Amino acid sequence: MEFGIFVQGYVGKRAETDPLAEHKALMEETEYVIQADKSGFKYAWASEHHFLDEYSHLSANDVFLGYLAHATERIHLGSGIFNPLAPVNHPVKVAEKVAMLDHLSGNRFEFGSGRGAGSHEILGFMPGVTDMNHTKELWEETIAEFPKMWLQDEYQGFQGKHWSLPPRKILPKPYGGAHPAMWYAAGSPPSYAMAAKKGLGVLGFSVQKVSDMEWVLEQYKTAIVDAEPVGAFVNDNVMVTTTAICAPTHAEAVRIAASGGLHYLPSLVFRYHDTFPRPEGFPVWPETLPEYTEELVEVLIEEELLICGDPDEVLRQCERWERAGADQLSFGLPVGVPKEETLQTIRLVGEHVIPKIDTDPVHRTSRFRRGV
Repeated sequence: MEFGIFVQGYVGKRAETDPLAEHKALMEETEYVIQADKSGFKYAWASEHHFLDEYSHLSANDVFLGYLAHATERIHLGSGIFNPLAPVNHPVKVAEKVAMLDHLSGNRFEFGSGRGAGSHEILGFMPGVTDMNHTKELWEETIAEFPKMWLQDEYQGFQGKHWSLPPRKILPKPYGGAHPAMWYAAGSPPSYAMAAKKGLGVLGFSVQKVSDMEWVLEQYKTAIVDAEPVGAFVNDNVMVTTTAICAPTHAEAVRIAASGGLHYLPSLVFRYHDTFPRPEGFPVWPETLPEYTEELVEVLIEEELLICGDPDEVLRQCERWERAGADQLSFGLPVGVPKEETLQTIRLVGEHVIPKIDTDPVHRTSRFRRGV
């Protein structure tokens, strides 16, 4: 199992007391990726979100990733996601950005795409549209065109329902000929199977606990066997995210979790992501979950909803995800936790956990791209 981190420009309530909160949040997250690179993590994923106050201010993730391509050496940098729906981002512009980042990173770019998870965000680009299901048609129309734009000397052009282009040379081409690995952000079991049939890796942002992994993985791994890839190769890969806090002692890790305001992020998730099924009893915005206590943190650890503890405990918790079949475990860093304690988590995981689980020096997606 490989390891990654996920960043999204979370500001939270800090802006209420700090006029520089947005700037600090964005710059801190570049530091997290740079430290993850030094600590042996293989992937860093950056979101693309729009209009989501407090929750995510990382709207121009192509710019963010371009900076990190120069600031890092080995870690793969992924769009989690680039939104390729024509009203949001013209598909040709997306193809150009992917190829450019492939050059700047030296083949370290990962192309994650998706349809977006909330009407407040996506329908802001689509006046008059009220149904998020409309986005499926746009994505389906577009996704298979990207490999053609990258690999055809002159792209044959496209005439679709939602966008069109006459034959043109789409430049630059990806570095070295082959295109970056392709991923899809999936939110339901049918989405996992759909992605697998297209040969796409899955960004499993909707998987909340280890037991969720087992049944969605079955959907994916069964379907990937008969994949008809839209790209040049199959990316047989399931990434899942979970929050992680690692400290020298169990007591310190629990204290950090309980004092970090971790209750606020899931409240914002369901404020904006109205395509996610709301758990029974979950408060409706502007109500939020109650602040976590140390007792509740212990329950979350026991229920496998939070990776938290000393290095040995975190190792055992990560091994549970590996046994469940995750190809990649990506840490959504504990937003609200002070920077130095977050950097501590990254360093401790890099020193004590990753070397005991991920012993392959080559990235899985690099092997797929090279055909080995």
